[in-house]
Amino acid sequence: METSEIIKKVRKIEIKTRGLSSNIFAGQYHSAFKGRGMAFSEVREYQFGDDVRDIDWNVTARFHRPYVKVFEEERELTVMLLIDVSGSLDFGTQKQMKRDMVTEIAATIAFSAIQNNDKIGVVFFSDKIEKYIPPKKGRKHILYIIREMLDFQPESKKTDVKQAVEFLSSVQKRRTTAFILSDFYVRNDFQKSLQIANRKHDVVAIQVYDQRAKELPDVGLMKVVDAETGYEQYVDTSSKRLRDSYRKYWMNRQSHLQETFNKSNVDNVSIATNEDFVKALLMLFKQRS
Repeated sequence: METSEIIKKVRKIEIKTRGLSSNIFAGQYHSAFKGRGMAFSEVREYQFGDDVRDIDWNVTARFHRPYVKVFEEERELTVMLLIDVSGSLDFGTQKQMKRDMVTEIAATIAFSAIQNNDKIGVVFFSDKIEKYIPPKKGRKHILYIIREMLDFQPESKKTDVKQAVEFLSSVQKRRTTAFILSDFYVRNDFQKSLQIANRKHDVVAIQVYDQRAKELPDVGLMKVVDAETGYEQYVDTSSKRLRDSYRKYWMNRQSHLQETFNKSNVDNVSIATNEDFVKALLMLFKQRS
């Protein structure tokens, strides 16, 4: 992609997602993702109704009248986006590619984060860690992240969520809010790693999928290519048995994925490329508030 084309796309995404984050998500994001706890702010004179446990005895002794400590929420968070850049994301039969939707969701979360003065970092992953962008604040940093999402060329086409989650645990020593954005087309089990990561951090899973992954259309003979392995085959979609078996496979896969999230105590949402991701994210944020 040419530089001028990338700049145009970055600007377009910024206008859309910045607007969403300031007009729709700001309050919801703040209440859904809490800071690290309460931090000491100042002292003031004791007032009737104050908790006696908050009395600062040193200051009280100095001024010979009671003073209490005032605490406020320690708001600043570190947010990490774990973004799947494997081959299966380059697919879309509806409004847009899965990768395009992932980019828009990631940018919306990023702009919501900086409005709350949070740092934001990124891990691009396939079946290995493709790129790590350490957490920073500011619009310039987010525009760099968006540019990378648009133009990044991964070395591998396969997916390994387990490795991405383990990398998060090793690279982020302090508690972090982490969003995994993926279609979760995985061939290995990642539940144990996810469970461990979610004990240390606050992990949220966002699955983006295409409607065709759920249901095959009845269009006769169709060539199907696995975007991650390159394996090709022809399938006869006019066969009801084949379509039913395909649907059953999807449902079993989703059921197993949901079980993984439930056992790991990870909040999650699934969004189709022809759906409004704004509604889905708002529902997710409200559940957490």
